[in-house]
Amino acid sequence: MPELPEVETVRRGLQPAMEGATIVRAETRRKDLRFPFQKDFVARLEGQTVIGLGRRAKYLLADLGSGDVLLMHLGMSGSFRVVEGVDSTTPGDFHYPRNEDRAHDHVMFQMSSGAAVVFNDPRRFGYMKVIARKGLDDEPLLKGLGPEPLGNEFDAAMLSRSCWNKKTSLKAALLDQRVVAGLGNIYVCEALFRSHLSPRRLAATLATKKGEPTDHAGRLVEAIHGVLNQAIKAGGSSLRDHRQTSGELGYFQHSFQVYDREGEKCQTPKCKGTVKRFTQNGRSTFWCPTCQK
Repeated sequence: MPELPEVETVRRGLQPAMEGATIVRAETRRKDLRFPFQKDFVARLEGQTVIGLGRRAKYLLADLGSGDVLLMHLGMSGSFRVVEGVDSTTPGDFHYPRNEDRAHDHVMFQMSSGAAVVFNDPRRFGYMKVIARKGLDDEPLLKGLGPEPLGNEFDAAMLSRSCWNKKTSLKAALLDQRVVAGLGNIYVCEALFRSHLSPRRLAATLATKKGEPTDHAGRLVEAIHGVLNQAIKAGGSSLRDHRQTSGELGYFQHSFQVYDREGEKCQTPKCKGTVKRFTQNGRSTFWCPTCQK
């Protein structure tokens, strides 16, 4: 499933076609994706100008002139493409052939910018919903989400407070969207490696008995910032389904230091360890037991 860098990459790709433009026509080509479309889904979109296109955790949020917000989630295999006239935007060096079965083109927005924005989702785990902006804080899909890891308020003090007295592992805490929003398995593994912290370490060790941040918390926050910013710059990671709106693959997977590198030599200078994999909370965890403590 796409994580924060992949969703942010898609947001930036959609922005030129959607932001400031009006949805001239909206079309749903089936009754549902992961959830049924609202009965008034199309009616609440057509004729509305997209004032801004934002992101919250792994969700895309299009603010509309009506005061509504179009919430969009990519699911497991969802992708957007932007079509200008009859030609899709030109792919670059990392082009990956898109699914040519147009039966999976489930939603289309014809924009006043001249572009058509098409959502393709073979597995139909994605979803879209129109929500009143004033009710956004009470939306079940968004309620309870933790801070944005790249937001100004996310720092060592905030992370340590969230982990104070937690009896779960550090990796489980970071995957908890109530602790920090948008992180997934790949970037948690990478951030823990960069901060030299074990995924098995207790989350509570990020805070002192008084709840103040330890040095571990500072290192981890710095690593999270670094890995996410680097991944966004690289267009995200393309393992199976993620691709940018232009058709380009992200290429951060070429920069993985531990994820999916089981059996390889640890990349930490002077470390003689080997990357290992184990199952943790039903997910594969990649780490170096020698330098991650």
